[in-house]
Amino acid sequence: MRLYNTLERKKQEFKPLNGNTVNMYVCGITAYDLCHIGNARSSVVFDAMVRYLRYKGYDVNFIKNFTDVDDKIIKRAHETEMDPGDLAAKYIDEFNLDMKRLNVLRANVEPKCTEHIPEMITLTQRLIDKGHAYATDDGDVYFRVRSFADYGKLSGRNVDELESGARVELGETKEDPLDFALWKGAKPGEPSWESPWGLGRPGWHLECSAMSEKYAPLPLDIHGGGQDLTFPHHENEIAQTEAATDKLFSRFWVHNGFVQINSEKMSKSLGNFFTTRELMDKFMPEALRYFLLSNHYRSPLDFSFDALEEAEKAIKRVYSALAQVDTELTKTKWKKSPFPEELNAEMDTIETKWQEGMEDDLNTAAALGQIFNAVRLAGRVLEDKSLRKSEGARDLWTRIVERIRSWSEALGLFGNDPVQVLVTLRDIRAARKDIDPELVQAKLDERVVARKNKDFARSDELRDELAAMGVEVQDTPTGATWDVA
Repeated sequence: MRLYNTLERKKQEFKPLNGNTVNMYVCGITAYDLCHIGNARSSVVFDAMVRYLRYKGYDVNFIKNFTDVDDKIIKRAHETEMDPGDLAAKYIDEFNLDMKRLNVLRANVEPKCTEHIPEMITLTQRLIDKGHAYATDDGDVYFRVRSFADYGKLSGRNVDELESGARVELGETKEDPLDFALWKGAKPGEPSWESPWGLGRPGWHLECSAMSEKYAPLPLDIHGGGQDLTFPHHENEIAQTEAATDKLFSRFWVHNGFVQINSEKMSKSLGNFFTTRELMDKFMPEALRYFLLSNHYRSPLDFSFDALEEAEKAIKRVYSALAQVDTELTKTKWKKSPFPEELNAEMDTIETKWQEGMEDDLNTAAALGQIFNAVRLAGRVLEDKSLRKSEGARDLWTRIVERIRSWSEALGLFGNDPVQVLVTLRDIRAARKDIDPELVQAKLDERVVARKNKDFARSDELRDELAAMGVEVQDTPTGATWDVA
């Protein structure tokens, strides 16, 4: 497998350092609000990466933190008159609910900042002892950026260029404008802990260094997060960790691209965001997950409601095909008749290309394309009356279903009951168009009675009434069904 390594600015072959175990750390949310779709993209992308590594047989030690003390949390707590700890706990719980709906697996370890204060104090003291950090009279502790010769190696920033744009904020007593806070002296009304430098709290960058070192041996195999974390967060993590330990922090640095609206990054600070929850309340969560994996993870992803509707249609195509094939596999009497070998060879190619896509820097977009190729292959056999009852068709369909189910483990998609998904998807789309399923069913029931009584005029009227509501009626051998037109 090849992964793009931000540190080296190229794709490199990925193999874990310690046998079959992959040690992977991903920066989690700062828990002060409901997560937005940009947060969700990072969670889904790295969930797919963990899933695929496990699919390949690796034992993944996945660590994902929660920042539960931070300036943003304190500010929101004051605004809402909540305790900062209670506010953070609330939004961590809300985040986990959203991720469960998105089929994101929990990490092996989910450390919280406030539970690792001793480790952060120890790390800070190590940096002071080695001359990489210093305490001020105000109880702040800063990292000496110029003491770390490799500063800027991840982001490609030059220290001298950074200096020209750096400034010291009011109340700061840094030696150098580039230095960043490891520990912040206590301010009135803020959470604080005892330390050798007085009451205070950790800086944002410090927590990830302390927690990753606690739960995995260095160097990590993979450290991940959103593209916006490359600088300064990940750059500062590298500096403080490598300065303290004299070890490489992580072998691979992996970053996902932004979600955009009108080519502008979606973010809470810009106010142009949608929460994951409000989208999942209007669209099928699995469709949102599909949308988030429909572009390569390093590319920008342009958000629109039309794109989510297209994702729902894509989900429907796959599950409709799986439902049709499941029906055929249970009812058909199979014949020993010739079956084109090229169809099996086509499936061989699909399997190979699916694997190649995932191996090429987790190209989920390419892998999804191969799932649709498999669906189209299944459909061609379904439509061919000369083939659909042959044992060759049965074997090919069985293989296609098994592969899609297997691939669902790696993608977190298409692993649910097809019939249930189609009903749920129909009801979600109906709700968006204010279509009452009970009224639709009542009209369908009345239409059944009219047809039984040979009142075809009334039957046609009912079909027209349903069509005017935006409902499409489908007459099948087992009765009428409906969908949103």
